[in-house]
Amino acid sequence: MRKLIILFLSYLFIFSAYGADSDVIARVEIKGQKIVSDATIISKIKIRAGQTYNENVVNEDIKNLLATGFFENADAEKEKTAEGIVITFKVKEKPVLTKLDIEGEHFIRKKKIEEVIDIKAGSFVDEYKLNEVASKIKDLYAKKGFTQTKVTYDFNVKKDANEAEVKFIIEEKGVLKVRRVKIQGNKTISAGRILKLMKTRKAWLFNPGLYKEEAFRDDIKRITDFYRQEGFTDVKVDTELDFNEKGLYITISIVEGKRYYLGTIQIEGYKDVSLNEIKKAMKLKTDSVYSDTVLYEESSRIRSVYVDKGYIFAQIEPVTILNPETQKVDVTYKIIENQVAYIERIDIKGNIKTKDKVIRRELRVYPEERFDGKAVRKSKEKLENLGFFEEVRFDTEPGTKPDQVNLVVDVKEAKTGHLSFGGGYSSIEEFVGFAEIRQKNFDYKNFSTFSGAGQDLSLYASLGSLTSRYELSFTNPWIFDRPYSFGFDVYKKGHEQDEDVGYGYSEDITGGDVRLGKDFNDSLKAQIAYRYDRVKISDVIDSATSDLKDEAGTNDLSSGEFDLSYDTRDNVFSPLTGIYFTNNLQVTGGPFGGSKDFFKYFARFSYYYPLINKSVLEARLRAGWADPFSDTKNIPIYERFFVGGASTVRGYQERKLGPVDPATDDPLGGESMFVANLEYTYPLIDFLKVATFFDAGNVWSKNSDFFSDKLYKSVGLGVRVKTPIGPVSVDYGWPLDLGPGEERKEGRFHFNISRGF
Repeated sequence: MRKLIILFLSYLFIFSAYGADSDVIARVEIKGQKIVSDATIISKIKIRAGQTYNENVVNEDIKNLLATGFFENADAEKEKTAEGIVITFKVKEKPVLTKLDIEGEHFIRKKKIEEVIDIKAGSFVDEYKLNEVASKIKDLYAKKGFTQTKVTYDFNVKKDANEAEVKFIIEEKGVLKVRRVKIQGNKTISAGRILKLMKTRKAWLFNPGLYKEEAFRDDIKRITDFYRQEGFTDVKVDTELDFNEKGLYITISIVEGKRYYLGTIQIEGYKDVSLNEIKKAMKLKTDSVYSDTVLYEESSRIRSVYVDKGYIFAQIEPVTILNPETQKVDVTYKIIENQVAYIERIDIKGNIKTKDKVIRRELRVYPEERFDGKAVRKSKEKLENLGFFEEVRFDTEPGTKPDQVNLVVDVKEAKTGHLSFGGGYSSIEEFVGFAEIRQKNFDYKNFSTFSGAGQDLSLYASLGSLTSRYELSFTNPWIFDRPYSFGFDVYKKGHEQDEDVGYGYSEDITGGDVRLGKDFNDSLKAQIAYRYDRVKISDVIDSATSDLKDEAGTNDLSSGEFDLSYDTRDNVFSPLTGIYFTNNLQVTGGPFGGSKDFFKYFARFSYYYPLINKSVLEARLRAGWADPFSDTKNIPIYERFFVGGASTVRGYQERKLGPVDPATDDPLGGESMFVANLEYTYPLIDFLKVATFFDAGNVWSKNSDFFSDKLYKSVGLGVRVKTPIGPVSVDYGWPLDLGPGEERKEGRFHFNISRGF
């Protein structure tokens, strides 16, 4: 029996081996190609010599060859030979493009058309590909308003050489201009309001009125969405286009339907969050306009209350029903609170140069703590205010437990190091040029890139017709990984004599300071500093006051300073809301030594209030007092307060409000000052803003004279432009009062270039 089994298995093995050999591929051959190499074709197929023949694999290989776009046809033949199966792939290549022409273009440059054509000499082409390119050219014309343009092509194939020449023929039709847009059927929403929603406008002096089909479809959708948002859920918008030799006449017919309003509003399912807290976040009331959009926004506001308390899994579902008695939509917000979420881990992504710790120290949320929506928003605001990132996003991922999440901080780094230079004109300094090398994310320990630790290093120089300034500045906002800042400044600055802007002398200052600061919380900061300046006054005009002549010479000022600031602005670069309140107390001389002894206090308070379309109203107050002590009888004229001009009260001459010399009309400055500014800024586009303002202010000789005389007032308009070399502001101020020594009111332009916006 054992021998029989062995004999049976032997025959079975021999039979299997023979059968396998009969299905084994001996070789793979390629025929029909002229340009495409065998190696390229072999790389696109899976079948190989030595493998068992599989018809499904061969069919898949044929599909892969056709997908390359090289061949018109591809097929495979199977032949059994003594050595095994021979597979022959037979292909027919598409013609190769040798010449491409464009004919008939006039309104659009040939180079612009070539940018949308994705074939070139050496490419394989066929009718399908040429039709695709013709459609792209036609779409390009349609976007420019040439909606009736026709695009055809000549396809000349040299079959013996398998080469092709293609010529695209463009038949440009005149642009289709909109001659009229008529709105009919509207009863509640005015035609003017509807037309403002549309990009399609009739042609007139300042609008070409080009008809673009895609833009018009968007207009209709925009009108429909607007009506639905206004409570007209059943609105229907139909269009009628009338073409003639003059252009296009558009009629938009609107069937508004019934306008729906909210009826009763109920809330169900709240437990851990009080009803009062939820209602404080809600804006909708009975008789508010009903729409899906406003319900979604209201649900989001309710959910934000829960997210702020850690209920990020909370679900808010608005259930609506049309009340047949009141014909209003009753809403019930069904709340499923779910469990509180805790942060298991915080992951930082996207930072290449910036160290993790620079990002983490700005976060106000921490692992193993309860999720806090307010703290997350504050963390995002803090990171954006660093100026290191183009984009900051927060997201959550599931943790290892149902009530845990991982917080993901995803940043996109901006360029923090730059070399900038430029020039311009300022109404104070006349012509001015500047250059700056700055790294806002500096790291003195990183010798490869010197970036990533969040330190600020800058070397700045400016040279103008009147003024010059050279400065080296360094700040480390976190020393010893604690919220203490350290920094220093070294500078040399001064101005030439020019009576027209209130400089009756030349001034040269060389000095520097050392700073140490402390962040008490997100809003309150303090800083102490020691400053030393050597001031040289020279070239005093002959008609100068005795006060000024007494200042001629060199003096050493040694000062201690204390700053306390309170800042709740949402964005330090372009604030929309918040308060900025700063105080500076300077003690010069006394225990610090030096040539002069005086106190000086300056305060600024700004309040930002957001209005429509990211416009903002800023109310800004500034006040200052100075007082000499010990042997110093008067505050040095270069340390006094001056008001008037671009940065204080616009519409008046620079520095010339307040006390003046009766003989020369030179400004003398004062020991006390007050300036109030009310400015409304509206953004037109991303880099351009317009402003209107009201200014008031004055300077008084002595502290005891504070507010003893009137405030000089002005109104005006301005423009703010964000340019590559720095922000530029242009203001025109009109004085409401006669300035000192002036005989008539005269408006003034003020130009300024600065490094902050």
